[in-house]
Amino acid sequence: MLKDEYKVYEDKMKKSIDSVAADFASVRAGRANAAVLDRIMVDYYGSPTPIQQIAAISSPDPRALVISPWDSKALKTIEKAIQNSDLGINPQNDGRCIRLTFPQLTEERRKELVKQIRKYAEAGKVAVRNIRRDAMDHFKKQEKKSEITEDEMKMAEKDLQKLTDDSCKKIDELLAKKEKELLAV
Repeated sequence: MLKDEYKVYEDKMKKSIDSVAADFASVRAGRANAAVLDRIMVDYYGSPTPIQQIAAISSPDPRALVISPWDSKALKTIEKAIQNSDLGINPQNDGRCIRLTFPQLTEERRKELVKQIRKYAEAGKVAVRNIRRDAMDHFKKQEKKSEITEDEMKMAEKDLQKLTDDSCKKIDELLAKKEKELLAV
């Protein structure tokens, strides 16, 4: 009976981990990576649209991205959206496509990015802990209504703590991997 309820909270924790991983992917590490464009929305005929839905993105070399819109009228709006984003890269528009050249990261910028990903990791851990708190409240209410026994409550508490610890450990592993990637020269 409780296994089904654990599954719900386990799925929520996995989604939190996935969200942290997506945040990490959006942080550029000095290499061209199309994931940095994931959060940029373009005003395309009056509606905010992700760049991936209106253009092809390719990487001709490790430090560059080429964005080729399917509709040439979207070129200016894509360029403007990239300039207004926090990407820190000036797009070059040649009339047919937009080129993004990623400069080598400075030591200072690397340290700023490490701080940023640590904030993402901490936010992910907070989300996981909030899920644990919600689960504990749910099980305490069930115990109060005599739907589960005291022993089942203790087992639920122990299992939730293990699930929380495992999830936080996964976030720490993702953080260490991204830090290593950012600090590699």
